[in-house]
Amino acid sequence: MRPFTYERANSPAEAAKAVAARPGAKFIAGGTNLLDLMKLEIETPTHLVDVTRIGLDRIEPTTGGGLRIGALVSNADLAADPCVRRDYAVLSRALLAGASGQLRNKATTAGNLLQRTRCPYFYETAMPCNKRSPGAGCSALEGLSRSNAVLGASTACIAVHPSDMAVAMRVLDASVETVQPDGSGRSIPIADLHRLPGDEPSRETTLRPGELITAVTLPAPVRGLHIYRKVRDRTSYAFATVSLAAIVRGRGETATLGRFAFGGLAPKPWRVEAAELEAGRGPNAVADAALAGARPTKHNAFKLTIARRLVSAAMAEAAKG
Repeated sequence: MRPFTYERANSPAEAAKAVAARPGAKFIAGGTNLLDLMKLEIETPTHLVDVTRIGLDRIEPTTGGGLRIGALVSNADLAADPCVRRDYAVLSRALLAGASGQLRNKATTAGNLLQRTRCPYFYETAMPCNKRSPGAGCSALEGLSRSNAVLGASTACIAVHPSDMAVAMRVLDASVETVQPDGSGRSIPIADLHRLPGDEPSRETTLRPGELITAVTLPAPVRGLHIYRKVRDRTSYAFATVSLAAIVRGRGETATLGRFAFGGLAPKPWRVEAAELEAGRGPNAVADAALAGARPTKHNAFKLTIARRLVSAAMAEAAKG
């Protein structure tokens, strides 16, 4: 690990200003991803700004009937919150499907959204990676690409976003609140937070330099059966090969997938609203619309089969009521 300096911020605005003022500075909260990357010298911040004592650790109702989740709420606390379990069950289930109990106790809401890819070539510093070293090339394109993207990728990068929580947030139409170095704030729809790689895979989000996530806001609950299904190599403590977050509307024969999004298929949570309009036509039509334009490699075409089976399984579960 390379040497770095450290300071503790006293407010969100102070933290944002401090990171913007120091080239190479990073925020640190739970650190469950950042510290690992620093040990591997994939992340090499020159300065760390600790945001763990600036509040932002509460879950509160909003005036619109939704929920405001502080950026520093732990994954464990969020999954266990009675309101989340009752009204946003897909989020609770997604969180409990991720990591381990120990990591969920430490990992934060904002950190989970901003965790970096688990592409093996990103972690292997001896191999070229455009996300780690812009312009170096993408080893996964001609290498072992079993875990990589089949949708939304580019010739510069085929890495996937690893978060379970982000997939559920996408189905729930969450918004991300931030503070900028000048103290102003803005709200970013979760659909716009993560970028597709294009020719700049090192830019993973639409956050600006020094911009700090302060909260995630959920709109009023979407009623229906909340489903989170995750296919992975191990039954616990493993990232999704393919996952599906869904909210089912109706019961029995009239039940349909009102909303759904995939994880493990793309550089961001993958939701195609047009595919949701096909729900009444059966699982094949839904899957065709959601997976249109897929470009699998020779190693990961099986992901499309899994995605189709997840859609069928969710619709079958919906039909049973």
